[in-house]
Amino acid sequence: MTTDRLRKALDFLDTHGIPYDRYDHPAVFTVEEVTELVDIPKGQRTKNLFVRDKKGRRHILIVVPFDKQVDLMALGAATGLGRMSFGSKQRLLKHLDVEPGSVTLMGVINDPDHLVEVIVDQAIWNADSVRCHPLVNTSTVVLDQAGMRQLFSITGHEPTVLEVPSRC
Repeated sequence: MTTDRLRKALDFLDTHGIPYDRYDHPAVFTVEEVTELVDIPKGQRTKNLFVRDKKGRRHILIVVPFDKQVDLMALGAATGLGRMSFGSKQRLLKHLDVEPGSVTLMGVINDPDHLVEVIVDQAIWNADSVRCHPLVNTSTVVLDQAGMRQLFSITGHEPTVLEVPSRC
């Protein structure tokens, strides 16, 4: 399954002419593990959160810099989403077809019905390049800004770009 997901992600990038650099590494599940185990010389490091609204009707992928501690209450108030909580493993698999530890902005390629909304922090949106998992946590790809934006455009996901509130 892992190799199928990786192949799907790389095929998507190749098919759409989105340039990338690929780095394989041991499986990583947290930002801390990435810091310890992965040495990639370029690209803004990202952290990706999969959340849902209080009633479980709306699902949101949040993409922020790796060291940002997201204030979900403030973000919910700022976006009109209200109270948010983390989505379950089952919801994550259903909506983005990725495992916990592999949440990634590339998950939108598995959401053809646009059931997942995307929020991207301004710092990520403006970065020259970003790092993300290609649907698995044993590899990282670096996409330039144009490639990241092209990915969202091709999949029909129009991200909400804002300064995501952080906890102090």
